[in-house]
Amino acid sequence: MKTNRKTIIIALSTLAIGLLLGWLIFGGSSEGKTDEEHQHTTEVAGEAVWTCSMHPQIRQSEPGDCPICGMDLIPLDNEQDEQLDPMAISMSPTAMQLANVSTAVVGTMNPVKMVRLNGKVQADERLVYSQSSHIPGRIEKLTVNFTGEFLRKGQTIAAVYSPDLVTAQEELFEAQKIKETQPQLFSAAKEKLKNWKLSDSQIDEIIQRGSIKEEFAITADVSGYVTEKKVNLGDYVRKGEAIYEIADLSKVWLLFDVYESDMSWINKGDKVSFTIASLPGETFSGKVSYLDPVIDPKTRVAKARVEISNAGQRLKPEMFASGTVEATLPAKSDKLVVPKTAVMWTGKRSVVYVKSTSGKGVSFLMRDVTLGAALGESFIVENGLQEGDEIAVNGTFSIDAAAQLAGKPSMMRPEGGVAMTGHSNHGGTAAPESATQSDHATHQGKPKELAISDQAKTALRPVYMAYMAMKDALSLDDLAAGQKASADVSKSLSAINMSLFPGESHDVWMKYSSDMGNALQHIPHQKSLDEVRKSFQQVSNILIAMSQAFNPMDEPLYVDFCPMADDNKGAYWLSLSEVIKNPYFGEAMLSCGEVKSIIK
Repeated sequence: MKTNRKTIIIALSTLAIGLLLGWLIFGGSSEGKTDEEHQHTTEVAGEAVWTCSMHPQIRQSEPGDCPICGMDLIPLDNEQDEQLDPMAISMSPTAMQLANVSTAVVGTMNPVKMVRLNGKVQADERLVYSQSSHIPGRIEKLTVNFTGEFLRKGQTIAAVYSPDLVTAQEELFEAQKIKETQPQLFSAAKEKLKNWKLSDSQIDEIIQRGSIKEEFAITADVSGYVTEKKVNLGDYVRKGEAIYEIADLSKVWLLFDVYESDMSWINKGDKVSFTIASLPGETFSGKVSYLDPVIDPKTRVAKARVEISNAGQRLKPEMFASGTVEATLPAKSDKLVVPKTAVMWTGKRSVVYVKSTSGKGVSFLMRDVTLGAALGESFIVENGLQEGDEIAVNGTFSIDAAAQLAGKPSMMRPEGGVAMTGHSNHGGTAAPESATQSDHATHQGKPKELAISDQAKTALRPVYMAYMAMKDALSLDDLAAGQKASADVSKSLSAINMSLFPGESHDVWMKYSSDMGNALQHIPHQKSLDEVRKSFQQVSNILIAMSQAFNPMDEPLYVDFCPMADDNKGAYWLSLSEVIKNPYFGEAMLSCGEVKSIIK
């Protein structure tokens, strides 16, 4: 009995231990398996959603081609969408690769800009002299008969017959006869001759000769080149009248044009490296010794002066010079700097796309920034970014287009909105009416509309007509006509009386007119269609914003857009017609673009 009881206890203990081990080994796994099976079931039960990497507003329940661009649809990662900022636009690695999107981390640097200057060699004004005649009379001889001839100090340059000197010599001879009794009279007669710059030796020579000298030589007071001949043989000259202009070219000035937009970068003492077109392969340098305190009202430039020694007279007045200044802004060290390609500038707002990376993917969020000075191919950022932020530096327009189509905040729609489903065929067809109306806010955010007088509208019309002429010239690949039209835009702009814009409209007008003037000022000096088209893009952005603010035209203004312009970042322009004539590509792709909105 005792043995049976012992056996039963051992059996029960063994059973209990086995149950405990079984729970420990299989219990947790069973629970994990249940969760895994649940997740798998949910995944199978939920319908797969397919979308386009370039047009995320497309949603389909089965794979296929995008109805807009024809690309293969990809499965939508719903979990990723749920964890992203609702205002951000997500992009798959495939979409980023196709859109050529690349990013960079924002950093600080000392803002240095290579400022390019154009100018001319000029004579040093302090070494330019007027060679005058100290003797009144008639020019009997000219030993220097043309400009450009070199004179040495003391060289005889002319001979003058002077009736006044003839009379003065007669008085001298008469005074000589009575000099023993009236020496003061003799001294006065000699002093009278000295008033005409005759030396003591010349006067003694006259006395010794005992006869009147009718012609007197005029000698050069300085050495230099004759830059202007002011008299001819037989002319009568007064005492002190200039007969030659003489320039000493042992030192010369380089006078460089400094535009308003570059004034803050150029300072006295800056080193300028420059080349001369007629002396290829040689580089000269000097320092800015003087900077004009005022701007020329006609050319809108100030002059920066560089003084340089001119050994061998190699630098000649009126030679063209091209210079560069490696300039820095004072008190601007360690500023945030971003590439120009990262910034989408609308004339009023500047935006960048900041990258955010999580375990579920990549997204971009639009952010407004305040730009400082331009540094060639980059901008100083005053506000809106921090060091270490990662931003898109290429493909920003593709990101913005995806955000716009998805109804997220974008450059054109800072407040976001319903996704657009229309599509351009790049063949000049206008957007659907619904898209045109919803897009009426334009690409830079809808500015406040301001009423202006009919007189102000009349004054603005020449600006628009000259702009349209510039647009047409660029669409025909005509560089000269485009530059001429840009000058007409600038001239029409400057002719407008600011008093036509009173009250609230005054500040708006001053801002737009100043920005447009800055954008136009370089066009006449640009040497290629590409450069002019870049400036035209800035002018267009400003004019579109101004058109939305003032609505100055009686006829509709069409806001056209080409997504392939500006290295596939896209560009806008204005037109009076629905027919697309692309000013950014000209004859190469004349009909590429679409009507984005209508201002009427």
